[in-house]
Amino acid sequence: SYGKMWGTPSTTVRSIRPYQSSEQYLYAMKEDLAEWLKELYDLDIEVGTFMEVLETGAVLCSHANNVTHVAGEFARACPGVAHHLRLPTTGVTCNLAAQPGTFQARDNVSNFIQWCRKEMDIKDVLMFETEDLVLRKNEKNFVLCLLELARRATRFGMRAPTLVQMEEEIEEELRQELDLPP
Repeated sequence: SYGKMWGTPSTTVRSIRPYQSSEQYLYAMKEDLAEWLKELYDLDIEVGTFMEVLETGAVLCSHANNVTHVAGEFARACPGVAHHLRLPTTGVTCNLAAQPGTFQARDNVSNFIQWCRKEMDIKDVLMFETEDLVLRKNEKNFVLCLLELARRATRFGMRAPTLVQMEEEIEEELRQELDLPP
């Protein structure tokens, strides 16, 4: 029964499938990322305007530059740890005035994508293409890339979106259950 499933000590059932469909899961991820970006940058963004606010690439490039800045501060504060992490060292050029759908917007998004690949070492399977965002071709890949970027940036001290925090808590619980080292 429903109640029994949720009462199991295993966290995996509860964590991986709380959503009935991938659409609901995508919505939840967008909601979480919107909330996080809003708090980080005092942005006017919510789940309903998520793609619109990000489609010019200006926020994405600013975020990339902020992540690079935080990484630099981390490297100065903890050189020993930083040495073992692949930290981003250069940011991106950005046209903050780019209008939706324009060449400048595509250029911003393209710069962000290159930065994710080169500076953050995000694998192709978690990457998106310019048109995925600009023409809304594949929202899922775009959202997964932002989450992966957030995950990697927590390693050097950036605050994570709630979903990433939950993943880390679940991993920690599983580690303890299986007696694995942290």
